[in-house]
Amino acid sequence: MEWLNNLFFSHSPLQAVVIISIIIAAGLGLGKIRFFGISLGVTFVFFAGILAGHLGFSIDPKMLSYAESLGLVLFVYELGLQVGPGFFSSFRKGGVQLNMLAMGVILLGTLTAVALSYATSTPMSEMVGILCGATTNTPALGAAQQTLKELGMQSTGAALSCAVTYPLGVVGVILAMLAVRKLFVKPSDIDNGEHEEHNHTFIATYSVQNPGIFDKCVKEVAEFTHIKFVISRLWRNNKVSIPTSEMLVKENDRLLVVTTEKDAPSLTALFGKMESDDWNNENIDWNAIDSKLVSRKIVITRPEINGKRLGALKLRNSYGINISRVTRNGVLLLATPKLILQLGDRLTVVGEEKAIENIEKVLGNASNSLNEPNLAAIFIGIVLGLVLGSIPIFIPGMSTPVKLGLAGGPIVVGILIGCFGPRFHLVTYTTRSANLMLRGIGLSLYLACLGLDAGAHFFETVLRPEGALWIGLGFLITFVPVVIMALVAMRYSRLDFGSACGMLCGSMANPMALNYANDTLPGDNPSVSYATVYPLAMFCRVIIAQIIVMLFV
Repeated sequence: MEWLNNLFFSHSPLQAVVIISIIIAAGLGLGKIRFFGISLGVTFVFFAGILAGHLGFSIDPKMLSYAESLGLVLFVYELGLQVGPGFFSSFRKGGVQLNMLAMGVILLGTLTAVALSYATSTPMSEMVGILCGATTNTPALGAAQQTLKELGMQSTGAALSCAVTYPLGVVGVILAMLAVRKLFVKPSDIDNGEHEEHNHTFIATYSVQNPGIFDKCVKEVAEFTHIKFVISRLWRNNKVSIPTSEMLVKENDRLLVVTTEKDAPSLTALFGKMESDDWNNENIDWNAIDSKLVSRKIVITRPEINGKRLGALKLRNSYGINISRVTRNGVLLLATPKLILQLGDRLTVVGEEKAIENIEKVLGNASNSLNEPNLAAIFIGIVLGLVLGSIPIFIPGMSTPVKLGLAGGPIVVGILIGCFGPRFHLVTYTTRSANLMLRGIGLSLYLACLGLDAGAHFFETVLRPEGALWIGLGFLITFVPVVIMALVAMRYSRLDFGSACGMLCGSMANPMALNYANDTLPGDNPSVSYATVYPLAMFCRVIIAQIIVMLFV
């Protein structure tokens, strides 16, 4: 049985793979179990690693460090790629307010942690771990650990304090939301979720009655207003056609227009009369409206289209078709000429059957080719992220420069490539399943190694007085900022309770609490707010964790 003993306890590359794989498999399996309606999911891998470390399992320290670093880099880079396309758009009106509130949660929690460190004489090397655990932010812990190592200090205390406070950090946000709802929320503060999002695409028909646009071409009509719209079909003398940019608009023409719901009434002044037909029913058979034209969704799969503006392709005038909408990651976008196309976009194309067949050749429409991710772009991005993370950033008053590190560098590059990559014709498209797979592998590797490293001394630490102190401090850091900023968001910023909950969950990087909010509140406001603040909050948490170590350790 010596071979079996070597397989599990003798340090080797094979033994490291076996131990880490067992920890991940056990953690993912146990993570599906719900406690009072809450499941920890992949986070349970962390605690499976702690248990394995407590039972005496270990792997070669160099192998442990390598696997932990690889997992963290892979996770944060893929996370950056995912949130990149919507990162900068989240700062538009409404998004700015939500992000400022989220920054309030982050700063209040950070100040609370610093104050408690001095009040209780808790070393800042341990308090930064408590802060990361209380805010359920393992990438921030990775950044803090790396900074501690660069300063020649032990990072085990940060990992232990994070592990001790993490469970209550998950539950603490939910308890805070329950307390706020019970004590301060009125029924009118809870949005019923029945209203529509006013920026979604909206289809309407107009009768041309405005003499100011008679005998004007479609391109000239579009220049009369700042409102974005697309004329999908034109009826004239009982005949339907696809209007090109040079087609003249005549009196009594009937136009099928795609715009946004909030702008639809304003277009009445431009065209003359808005008709009452409802074209926004999902069950409408667009191919049955007329026998001459068909509507079809075409997927962009040709890499050379990636990053080009829709207007630069001149599809309408060259092929006699019209593109009314573009679907990207489940979101409907107006097909304006300035829209930058990305690989994987689904275009709603209207035209004659033969013309649409020609458009398919131009755009690709070979969905199977999207199943193969561009791995070269992924690894190039990781290299660039590590280079960026290693650049020292000198801050006045600090003797040691700050670095974005293994967590900050890749997530920044991931965001930038996800947002701007297509403009430089860089193919960054990956299917959602591929992105989730890479993120899951990376996070599981990181959590397994982190737990294994902290597990040897975890339980004895919990039973010591400082263990109980850590738990109490972590709960205060979780509970107090969430309650205060929830009241600020609802009373002063006039957010509904659902949007406030999503903002709080995003600022605390707590998807488990978001699941609870989605299960107990109507509508999708929590999810929308969460997605709006999460990218900036994650980035700030990573940077702040390093700054705390630099200033106070």
